[in-house]
Amino acid sequence: QVQLVESGGGLVQPGGSLRLSCAASGSIFSINAMGWYRQAPGKERELVALIRSGGSTNYADSVKGRFTISRVNAKNTVYLEMNSLKPEDTAVYYCNVKQSIIGNLEMDYWGKGTLVTVSS
Repeated sequence: QVQLVESGGGLVQPGGSLRLSCAASGSIFSINAMGWYRQAPGKERELVALIRSGGSTNYADSVKGRFTISRVNAKNTVYLEMNSLKPEDTAVYYCNVKQSIIGNLEMDYWGKGTLVTVSS
């Protein structure tokens, strides 16, 4: 089992910055990728950023150039640095871990989410 605990959410003004943290504990092995998803009011959950085991990354078009995902392996922690925040970034942000179990099987682990509100 993998447990994920997010932190860093809160209220921030438009144009401001915020950094989310996700600390993983438990059976940390065979991790294929880690990422951040978000769900805004009235919308479906979407992938925000992903970092694979080899270090390559992917970002949603809406956050490219503004958000940066990083990982500190020694601390089993993933970060999402958010800059130039917009009101439309308001959402609950969820940490996600994709773990290889057996063969092609992959397990998804989720944090409980942290609320980010971008407003004056």
